[in-house]
Amino acid sequence: MAIVETHGLSFDYIRRDEEGNVSSINRALDDVELSVKKGEFIAILGGNGSGKSTLAKQINAILYPTEGYVLVDGKKTSEEENILDIRQKAGMIFQNPDNQIIGSIVEEDVGFGPENMGVATDDIWQRVEESLKILGMWEYRKHSPMRLSGGQKQRVAIAGVVAMHPECIIMDEPTAMLDPAGRKEVIRAARALNDVEKITIILITHYMEEVVYADRLFVMQDGRIKMTGTPREIFSRVEELEELRLDVPQATRLAYELKKRGLSLLPDGILTEKELVTELCRSYSIM
Repeated sequence: MAIVETHGLSFDYIRRDEEGNVSSINRALDDVELSVKKGEFIAILGGNGSGKSTLAKQINAILYPTEGYVLVDGKKTSEEENILDIRQKAGMIFQNPDNQIIGSIVEEDVGFGPENMGVATDDIWQRVEESLKILGMWEYRKHSPMRLSGGQKQRVAIAGVVAMHPECIIMDEPTAMLDPAGRKEVIRAARALNDVEKITIILITHYMEEVVYADRLFVMQDGRIKMTGTPREIFSRVEELEELRLDVPQATRLAYELKKRGLSLLPDGILTEKELVTELCRSYSIM
């Protein structure tokens, strides 16, 4: 069953002059068809201006369609009476964790969302404990968020969403402002939420290494979905991705270049360094 669906989804950013007249219209999404099953880990890729972040905001009912519609667990995002339910079903993580953290103590910040939902006090603290332990941040519960690293802050922000018991979490470039260690922390946490807690993950990113373990990828350009498939299927199409001005994981790039230089037995769509080494050993009897 799909938890997120878009049908004929289009969205225009409209700019108006001082008198309120339309001065320009920019179509950010153009006839997007998307379906995400419950429990999936999907990633949406694309360059700047491709529409991927605008799509994320549509799913969370931050923006509403100009044409078409979006369903979250069967409810239209454009209908006002559905907004609270939708935002509880589909939580949102943004690029900068500082924009989501408002509490002076980690555990208070994580409990803020459930408190606003009217959850009973005892249940709030149970949720806080559960979510912080899931994200590996329980030992920091009495710390000030401002004293944490970027990766730790982002995990606190994710814990705050998890405490609201969403069925889906949309992560809009959650590692864009983090160093490589912080990026690994956040992606590891996202994978654990999906594998262990069965939470649907929609990851928006331009870091290709982050998506190799996703179930499916959607590649966007100019507000449209240009490619759909598994990571192996998508990253087998290196030249098409280059035409879209997108890169591939480093291991995929190295395997592609080796094939061009004569190592034709290597399969397409190698995703990791470990897989590349294994295939080199298997195909060319390297010991």
